[in-house]
Amino acid sequence: MPKRPVFALTAGLFLVLGLQGSASQPYPEGFVSAIPWRIEVAEFGGFSGIELSDDGQSFWAITDKGWWTQGTILRDDEGRITAMNAQPMRFLRGRFEAALARGRGDAEGLARAPDGSFYISFEQIPRVLHYDTLDGPARNLVTPREFARMQRNSALEALAIGADGTIYTLPERSGELTRPFPIWRYRDGKWDQPFALRRDGGFLAVGADIGPDGRFYLLEREFHGVTGFASRVRSFALSDSGLSDERTEMQSSVGQHDNLESISVWRAPDGDLRLTMISDDNFYFFQTTEIVEYRIPSHSAD
Repeated sequence: MPKRPVFALTAGLFLVLGLQGSASQPYPEGFVSAIPWRIEVAEFGGFSGIELSDDGQSFWAITDKGWWTQGTILRDDEGRITAMNAQPMRFLRGRFEAALARGRGDAEGLARAPDGSFYISFEQIPRVLHYDTLDGPARNLVTPREFARMQRNSALEALAIGADGTIYTLPERSGELTRPFPIWRYRDGKWDQPFALRRDGGFLAVGADIGPDGRFYLLEREFHGVTGFASRVRSFALSDSGLSDERTEMQSSVGQHDNLESISVWRAPDGDLRLTMISDDNFYFFQTTEIVEYRIPSHSAD
């Protein structure tokens, strides 16, 4: 999410006044853990995308300034995260050796394909790039003309990929509170927009994934000014005809978590699904990069 002066002002006021929203309220059902993550380098922060391995032990993460890292996750006997061991931050490349050009590095959505390659969606100049490896060069997917008409500063925020390699993406905003989010689909070398997703109040689309259960998971965020953020995860049955069987898997109180912007869904050894999310601190000292996990019991994921 690019930086906005009004956001900085209200978020700073949030800190100065010492308001914590509902941070002291009980966490929603399924809460596993929430830990801060920090590396003392200038490039650290602004995380907008995270993907975990199938076993939840490895991760890849990108920032909205065009940097990325990967590493391993340490967990205790209960499966709670205790530490993130990350490699040095590196820049995302364009087609050749150089980093993405200034103004073109606003990476937002990250999806790891079944073949191990990566797709990244961008917001400021809406497009999707394909990387065989994150330290390699990028290939541009064809870009529909409609992408350029998306609302400025609110374009391709969420990205997911299915087991068959089909890519799904949607913008952060739909243009109106009552207008559904358009779902764009890429397969067989072509984009189409076969269906849309109901928008609910002030929640904005910020992250997506397709879980091992085949359901489409959407992470949404609602900004409440000086009281902070509320986050929600909805899941849907996914088919060629659209999204159905809507479920609310998690909804936090205002101020309970920081600015959660990306989600990765995987299955833990006990059979339960895990929702792993990361927050974007916008490179502000008064925000936190936070790794948050929730559990969906296996009987609910069938």
